[in-house]
Amino acid sequence: MPTSRRDFLRSATTLTAASSLASLPPLIQQALAVEANHVTGTIRDVEHIVILMQENRSFDHYFGTLKGVRGFGDRFPIPLESGKPVWFESDGQRDITPFHLDQDTMNALKANTTSHEIADTQAAWNQGKFGYWPKYKLDMRTRQTTGHSMGYYTRAEIPFQFALADAFTLCDNYHCSVASGTDPNRIFFFSGANYDPKRCAQGLNHTPENSEPNNLRCWVTGQWPDPGYAYLGEGFDWPTLPELLQDAGVSWRIYQDPNNNWTGAMHGCLAFNSFRQAQKGSPLYEQGMSHWTLADLAQQVKDETLPQVSWILPSQADCEHAEGSSPLSGADFTAQVLAALVANPKVWSKTALFITFDENDGYFDHLPPPAVPSYNPDGSLAGDATLDVRGHYFEAPGFEPYRDLLRERMLKLMNIDMPPLNQYLDPRDSEHGLVRPYGMGPRVPMYVVSPWSRGGWVSSQVFDHSSVGRFLEQRFGITVPAISPWNRAVAGDLTSAFDFVSPNDPSLPPLPNTRERLTLEKTQLTMPAAAAPDPLPAFAQEPGTRPSRPTGYALQVHDRVDEAGNVTLQFVNDGAVGAVFHVYDHRHLDRIPRRYTVEAGKSLTAAWSGDDGLYDLEVHSTNGFFRRFSGRSASVSHESVALQLRLSYAPATDTLKASIHNAGTGSARLEISANAYREDGPWPLNIAPGETTEQAWSLKDSGNWYDFTLSSDSYQRRVAGRMENGRDLISDPAMARG
Repeated sequence: MPTSRRDFLRSATTLTAASSLASLPPLIQQALAVEANHVTGTIRDVEHIVILMQENRSFDHYFGTLKGVRGFGDRFPIPLESGKPVWFESDGQRDITPFHLDQDTMNALKANTTSHEIADTQAAWNQGKFGYWPKYKLDMRTRQTTGHSMGYYTRAEIPFQFALADAFTLCDNYHCSVASGTDPNRIFFFSGANYDPKRCAQGLNHTPENSEPNNLRCWVTGQWPDPGYAYLGEGFDWPTLPELLQDAGVSWRIYQDPNNNWTGAMHGCLAFNSFRQAQKGSPLYEQGMSHWTLADLAQQVKDETLPQVSWILPSQADCEHAEGSSPLSGADFTAQVLAALVANPKVWSKTALFITFDENDGYFDHLPPPAVPSYNPDGSLAGDATLDVRGHYFEAPGFEPYRDLLRERMLKLMNIDMPPLNQYLDPRDSEHGLVRPYGMGPRVPMYVVSPWSRGGWVSSQVFDHSSVGRFLEQRFGITVPAISPWNRAVAGDLTSAFDFVSPNDPSLPPLPNTRERLTLEKTQLTMPAAAAPDPLPAFAQEPGTRPSRPTGYALQVHDRVDEAGNVTLQFVNDGAVGAVFHVYDHRHLDRIPRRYTVEAGKSLTAAWSGDDGLYDLEVHSTNGFFRRFSGRSASVSHESVALQLRLSYAPATDTLKASIHNAGTGSARLEISANAYREDGPWPLNIAPGETTEQAWSLKDSGNWYDFTLSSDSYQRRVAGRMENGRDLISDPAMARG
């Protein structure tokens, strides 16, 4: 093990050259070495922001095996109701763990899409309990439980995507905003919400009339511009990002073929009356509804007339969707976008390119998304928040079957014959009522590609689709009024994924060729359908670390247990950004896990009733933060000790401090042991009644990661996470070690 933080950082920032991969044309390789436009050392050095949103891939599905990210090597997976870790998802008959979508043995790259609407997504998420992902995420073409929603790729299948992540910055805590499909998330992406923000501010739940729970408003018929689009559903009226930029005098453009954008589904602004009613000659019409091609983009880069903000809408064939496209086609399209941008090094030196995905399709992701508290069956909230979370719920109007023509037309376009489904909630998911948290949804990949993000970094702050709008706020001084206070508290603005101060150091590996996709796709169609094998093979993550950006989190959970075993937890957020704590009760895993949103600089307290004097609570939060509180109360253990642990951070010296107080009448004997990162210890302690003992550890040699257990016969506390110090660190060095 390296002996200093410098060793860790040096090791983490050394990029292995992808010598076995055919490089892109020399132009791309030359452009990757272009230095950032370093003038002010701030976000103002970014003169062009380009945004590409692709389709339907989850983070684990793409990057669960990538080293140095929160993937299959996660050391603290949440527990299922069965007591097994989250990897053991059931299809109703057997457990299915993540398995390799192997292009050599199955049709891995042209696999059918899976269900991905609000009903099946709510059922698969199961209010945070998970457990039945493949049961509800079916093959959309066959309506069968093939289990391929649990499938994942490796470098062999998606070399371009892996190389892009290794060359630039990958966000491993970026979530789609709504637990549903394309339109709901693209509307959010283009405006900051997909529900009426005025109703949200009034604390009113959302319904299909004033929100977008399923695909509807962006799916159009007709040719543009003659005779024009015909729309479904009433249009929305809050301002979109393009309108806000226009009002602020910021140039923008949407690059698309308006007659080849998957019948409008790629264009979240089509849900808004302002775009629907745009007149020829107006900015919305000319820049947001007209035909602008990648050739136009490339020419404007060459001429140095690229707008300040550009959105790129792919066609169905290019969008990376599991039906109608593929990871190979998506990689090729992404490479074309990147090639157009870097053709002029002067422009590229001033450009930030965001590449993300609207939602996860039905593909599994293991990380519980940040969300407001769910409702328990008795109507009480399973959790709490330091701010008002009313208005962040969708109220389903009962178990209605689909009756509109949109669904029939969409399935016909995809050549799918599917029986009717319930529109908003699956009847098997009825135990938790009709009022559901709207989001966030599962993680999706987000690449931050720019001269300010080179070097194979990971950024682990929580982001969602509102984060791109907030990045525009930071750069151009606009305000996106539709973004709710809860989203602002929990999701970052993506600035932490960049190094604006000293960006011009790292070297870069080559990217692989994407031009052989047609031959590979044709071969894939001759392979057996993708399905979970039996028996299931083991799954793993590449070992190793990568450099990691600061996150701004400083979280603690303090506990107090009385003689009857009643537990009180205090959730403390001393950091610069808000966070959600997820609490799983191991003695009652059948219950909905509680969620607590705590804004920066605040705390809140919650209690659990004693359970025959026994307790076992597990707390999860961002970037590997973990606490477990378990033991027996004095009434059960017949001990006269009462221990209280308080952890504190000393980031100036990279030191973790533990204070253990014995509030009982008898002496306490316990031991502290390190579960990872260190080879010293254990540390035995004997604490007299009324006394307090302190212990401190330097975290410099572990990249500020820690994992300790404090235990006695009746008392166990496990504490793990990363202490932030405001500087660049590394990803979890113990992750993926087995």
